[in-house]
Amino acid sequence: MSDNWVVGNLQNAIDTWNGKLSEIWTLITQTPDTFKGGTIWNVIVNINGAVQAIGLALLVIFFTVGVIKTCGSFAEVKKPEQVFKLFLRFALAKAVVTYGLELMLGIFKITQGVVRTIMTTAGLGGTSQSILPQEMITAIESCGFFESIPLWAVTLIRRTIYNSFIICNDFICLW
Repeated sequence: MSDNWVVGNLQNAIDTWNGKLSEIWTLITQTPDTFKGGTIWNVIVNINGAVQAIGLALLVIFFTVGVIKTCGSFAEVKKPEQVFKLFLRFALAKAVVTYGLELMLGIFKITQGVVRTIMTTAGLGGTSQSILPQEMITAIESCGFFESIPLWAVTLIRRTIYNSFIICNDFICLW
């Protein structure tokens, strides 16, 4: 590697780019139960259990209100098609309440598979590391004093922006 500080700064920028791309790829390809060691997912599962109990209680109440609204008298409930329609509505609502988390995970896995297939087809199937070509390193090292002034300007701007992100590390401080 070169001792030139412009080359070193460019290499640091490329290393930062590679790191962020690998983080993005990891976020896209990991499942919710492996994200951050699974602790967040365990909290979600516990919350889902409590919400599911409340949802089942509300389902019974709203089913009863729906039967009363739909049928003016209980003579209408004796019709087999009306009973079948009410039972089907109740069964679908119970399935959504009971298996809502599993349905959400299924949709998530399908979406994740589609995104992974698109990324693989586009040639972005993995985290390929970007590198600074040797020709560019040679060209930067062969620059004279006056030719290297734009390189210094770009490098100083990049270094200033990078340092302000490290020092502040939040978006409110940036502005």
